[in-house]
Amino acid sequence: MSWLGASIIVLIIALTFQLGILAYAMYTLVGVVLLSRWLTSLWSEKLTAMRELNRVEASTGEVVAILLTIKNEGPLPVPWTLLEDLLPLNALIHTPPNLKLTGRRVMLCSIGASKSKRIMYQMKCNRRGYYQIGPLVMESGDLFGLHRRYRVLTKPTFLTVLPETMPLEGYDIESRRPLGEVQITHRLYEDPTRIAGIREYQSSDPLNRVHWGATARTGRLHSKIYEPSTVTGATILLDFHEESYPKHNEPMRSELAVTAAASLCHYLYDINQQVGLITNGRDAADRVRQLGWDYDLRTRDAARRSVSMLAESDRLRPQVHTPDRGPEQLRRLQLALARVELTGGLRFDQLVLETACRMPRDTTVIAILQDPSESHAVALGNLRRQGYSVTAIINVYDTYDFDRASKYLWAEGVTTHHLSDNSAIASIAKRQFFGVGAA
Repeated sequence: MSWLGASIIVLIIALTFQLGILAYAMYTLVGVVLLSRWLTSLWSEKLTAMRELNRVEASTGEVVAILLTIKNEGPLPVPWTLLEDLLPLNALIHTPPNLKLTGRRVMLCSIGASKSKRIMYQMKCNRRGYYQIGPLVMESGDLFGLHRRYRVLTKPTFLTVLPETMPLEGYDIESRRPLGEVQITHRLYEDPTRIAGIREYQSSDPLNRVHWGATARTGRLHSKIYEPSTVTGATILLDFHEESYPKHNEPMRSELAVTAAASLCHYLYDINQQVGLITNGRDAADRVRQLGWDYDLRTRDAARRSVSMLAESDRLRPQVHTPDRGPEQLRRLQLALARVELTGGLRFDQLVLETACRMPRDTTVIAILQDPSESHAVALGNLRRQGYSVTAIINVYDTYDFDRASKYLWAEGVTTHHLSDNSAIASIAKRQFFGVGAA
């Protein structure tokens, strides 16, 4: 039974039995309750807020500044209000945290009539991700503690932290780049736009191959010889199934896989080669709530739950970014890798089967795997037998684990590289793209 209902019942009893003092007390209590409720609603509804970020996209290691301005637009002062700018729990629990805070994002204050308050804090971005900043949740009430109000004052802002990329230290890409187009060693087909020479005509040659100028000069049929086309660039296959990444290694190994993928994309961009990305990981943006944010709630916990990002996403469709060149493609891939999350959807072998028809044959398929099984190796072996150039990067720390994980891939004729830590990324890129240190 509510305070107001109980007070009215007692008041009726007091009036019935002509208990004057009790009736006066009930009049006073009902008046205080009603006045407190009205005042709390009045000043809480007059609070407005605005959030400003100095950037909504940052690189790993950069600092983002947040400024919140809370204004009381009503004619009455707000005696107290508790303000909290919400942040996702998974951004704060690791050591070091994904977002390291400096300053206060929670404040207890009073705000005068037509006055404003400011909350300022900073976040150092230690790890890539897609983070919901806010919304700002307000709690206020009357001076007697009889009534409280909880409101969501602002919409959230979404911060994208781009993945880290490892440089090729001590290696000048510009000085190693040949004049003209880059010549890659994996040759597939002949390129009819590039003539390498001529030879005598063979019965199997089509007429469009005949070199009529040489035929006229010599009196015998001659055919053109074309330069073989080459495999240029790469399609990166990133396995991000949650079963592939044991929890005791997280988030280190999954973050290393993303760093490797981002670094390979950047290397290929630097040498003007096409690069694409296919992954079974989910996009963190799929978990963003699509409902409005103007809530008036009964408890603080209800406010937190109602405005947080969804814990799960039912998306099963893989993310496919077809190979392309240029800064726009690099940015698309960086954003995709910033937001990618572990998923319980397609396994890696299912991913290969689902997307094989969308992989161009003129790029090397580079698979980044944590612990490849026999089914994973068979899937990559099938790609190789279909004419693809296939390489696998094994994301394990110990050399023994690398040899054990590679045995199925070696049996399928797939080249492997050992991704032990960040320092191994540069050597893998040198061997794969520039032929430095290759056996």
